[in-house]
Amino acid sequence: MIRIQNIKLAFDHDPDALKEAVLHRLNIPESDLIRIDIVRKSIDARKKHRISTVYSVDVKVSNIAAVLNATSEDNTICPTPDPGYRAPAPVHPAGSPPVVVGSGPCGLFAALVLAQAGLCPILVERGKEVGSRVRDVRNFWRNGEFNSESNVLFGEGGAGAFSDGKLTTQIRDGNNRIRKVLEELVRAGAPQEILFEARPHIGTDNLIKVVKNLRTSILSLGGQRTTSSKS
Repeated sequence: MIRIQNIKLAFDHDPDALKEAVLHRLNIPESDLIRIDIVRKSIDARKKHRISTVYSVDVKVSNIAAVLNATSEDNTICPTPDPGYRAPAPVHPAGSPPVVVGSGPCGLFAALVLAQAGLCPILVERGKEVGSRVRDVRNFWRNGEFNSESNVLFGEGGAGAFSDGKLTTQIRDGNNRIRKVLEELVRAGAPQEILFEARPHIGTDNLIKVVKNLRTSILSLGGQRTTSSKS
C-alpha cells in the first residue's frame, strides 16, 4: 500500500472530499483506487477562522509501483511501513510459568503478551476484579464507605480504570508496540477510532468492559489470575 501524509481538508468537509484529495495527490483515476484506510486523523485549529482536519492514509491502488515512481519527488508519499508487532523471543525456564505482579495496564499487557507466547503466566493482584471495584467505588462516592482493598486507585485495571480512558504517550516507538496495544484494546471492545484518532479516547464505561475482556483473553490462553493477601 501507499502512505500519504498531511492531507488537509476543511473541518466540515464533504464525505467524498478525502477520496477526491487522494486521487488528486496520486494523479490517478478513480478506477485505479481500491481502498483507503485512515492511519491518523487530527484537528488543526491554529487558525481559528480556518479549522482543518488533517489525515494520513494508506491507499491500495491497482499499480503501486507505477504510482510510487510517478510521485517519487513528493516526500509526503511513500510505501506503507510494516505495522506489524514482533514479540521478542521469550527467555524463560521450561515448566516455570512467569509471574506478573499487578493487573494495571502494564501488568495486563505483560500477561497478555506472555500468554500469547504460550507461557501461561500467573497474574497476581491484591485488589478485586474491575466489576467488583465498580460497585465499591460507587458505594464510596454515594455513601462515603471506603474499602482499602478496592477503590479508585487499587485493583484490576489500575488507577486508570476510572479515568475516561485517554490514550497518550511520548514514546517514539519503532517496534509498533503502541499499535499492538491499540489493536488489542479494539479487539477487547474499544472503539475502532482509537486506531487513528490523534487523541484517542475510550471512555470509562468501555474501559471497564475492555479490562474484563483482556482478562478473559489471558485466561483463555492458559494464564491464571490469583489474589494475593495484604502482607
